[in-house]
Amino acid sequence: MCSIIGYRGGSDAAPVIVGALGRMEYRGYDSVGVATCDGGAISVRKGTGRVAEVNGRAGLDALRGTTGIGHTRWATHGGVTDANAHPHQSNSGSIAIVHNGIIENHEDLKRSLEADGYEFASETDTEVVANLLQRNMASGDPKEAVLRTVSELEGQYAFVAMFGDGRIAAARYHEPLILGVGAGEIFLSSDVLGFVEYTDEAVYVGDGSIVMIDGEGFSIYGFDGAEAPHEVTKVSKEFGDAYKGDYAHFTLKEIHEQPETVAGAGLRTAGAIAEAAARIRGAGGAYVTGSGSSYNAALLARQILPGARIEPVIASEFQFSAGNIERGSVLVAMSQSGESADVLEAVRIARGAGCSVISVVNITSSTLARQSDVVIGMGCGPEIGVAATKSFTAQLAILYRMAAEMGGGGSGLDGAPASITRMLAGTSAVKRVAAGLRDVSDIYVLGRGIHYPVAIEAALKLKELTYIHAEGIAGGELKHGPLALMDSSVHVVIINPGDATYKDTLTSAREIRARGARIIGISDRGSDIYDDWIEIPAGGGPGGPYPILEMIPVQLLSYYAALAKDTDPDYPRNLAKSVTVR
Repeated sequence: MCSIIGYRGGSDAAPVIVGALGRMEYRGYDSVGVATCDGGAISVRKGTGRVAEVNGRAGLDALRGTTGIGHTRWATHGGVTDANAHPHQSNSGSIAIVHNGIIENHEDLKRSLEADGYEFASETDTEVVANLLQRNMASGDPKEAVLRTVSELEGQYAFVAMFGDGRIAAARYHEPLILGVGAGEIFLSSDVLGFVEYTDEAVYVGDGSIVMIDGEGFSIYGFDGAEAPHEVTKVSKEFGDAYKGDYAHFTLKEIHEQPETVAGAGLRTAGAIAEAAARIRGAGGAYVTGSGSSYNAALLARQILPGARIEPVIASEFQFSAGNIERGSVLVAMSQSGESADVLEAVRIARGAGCSVISVVNITSSTLARQSDVVIGMGCGPEIGVAATKSFTAQLAILYRMAAEMGGGGSGLDGAPASITRMLAGTSAVKRVAAGLRDVSDIYVLGRGIHYPVAIEAALKLKELTYIHAEGIAGGELKHGPLALMDSSVHVVIINPGDATYKDTLTSAREIRARGARIIGISDRGSDIYDDWIEIPAGGGPGGPYPILEMIPVQLLSYYAALAKDTDPDYPRNLAKSVTVR
């Protein structure tokens, strides 16, 4: 939701921190700030806007000092203003803090602090924590101050605080926090991208832990003050390769990486796929959960996995189904980051019901992976574009591999990489159609059977990247309400490959066109019913599974329509890549 970074070492901290924030900007990008400690004084520079913009305006990387903290924000408390940007300082100026998460009792704490004479310059819950730390520093011991502070906080959070003497303290409770251990330097980050170019040695800070960093190194304690065991592990260097190369945007780069990511999805954890299939078979089925695109993949799991009862449950709604969870069953949790708060809450509930947990996750060192019995890695490498592209098709590829394990047949994926490559090489039709969406206000996407979840995901991509109202429609439900919306102002995307759904979907297209709507057909068969036809290879055989093939033109259409509307496809407004607060 936000990115946090802390650094203590032998180099100037500010340039290191600004570079880290640029790599983690997908986590939050409405404001940015840096604080450093030099000669016993803390200096702060911050402002609204993207990292490069604010750095150019405020000179973030010019701050002096070898200890510092930084932050990119995705607003939750208070508007997008310079005053609300992090870092925040305590009233004395002797403590600066950056924070990810939500302090649920911040209003009560703020009133208590105001009664003691503390004043506030922002609308954030973070400034409350800064002043709480100051109040609790009466003993002069930062560790004791942090322990007292976390005992007063309610909610979920990770924060990094810097003291005027150069010491750093951090706390983690239900939000990600990772320690990077380098040669003579230590990092604290919400993501390995914050430090992986400097070191591949990491400590995944346990939930309910605090970290203290000084000139001697680091120590980790539980919220009870006792030393907490920790392990230094190696992180994958592939997550350091977060660069656009020759592509204009990360989103386009990641769309073009799909021939490789679909081909390789899950192969490094092939044994885990086999074990997951066996567990689902043994249980007779599974609950499958996720958020956003991962939930749409869960919807497709019901269509893809054979001979088993598959029940998709949207992660944010899982808490309301807790009483209906069958004890001893299986939960498949799907998440690109493995840090989504709603997914982790679903895992907690499922664990309470005695379920085993299978995760399908891109970051196999994430919280979700560490809480799972079986971990299937997507193997996508970093996905920086906020809208899921290659991670979604990798999830589908893994589901097809799992289906092959469960049903004894082939995955059908052999021809998919070549088919995707051909579509990526011929984008003229997609670009032409995208240009026509510039002034469109409503798009509907229609699909039947296995293509209905694809229609839902297609609508999500369009609304995320273009801000056009988009809605997925089940083809058989057209006459039960959606047909009332069809007129000459509407564009309708028809997901219509040449399988058993083809004729019925074409009939729906005729009914829609008769009301004046413009029809965009995504199909391996042309038709005079389509005003625009975007051709895909034949699927369900040598070309690969249709749902994967259908998503490629939809992703391209969303990307190029975003360019036509002059929106940033990498960083859609109001959205963040990893939603770590509920």
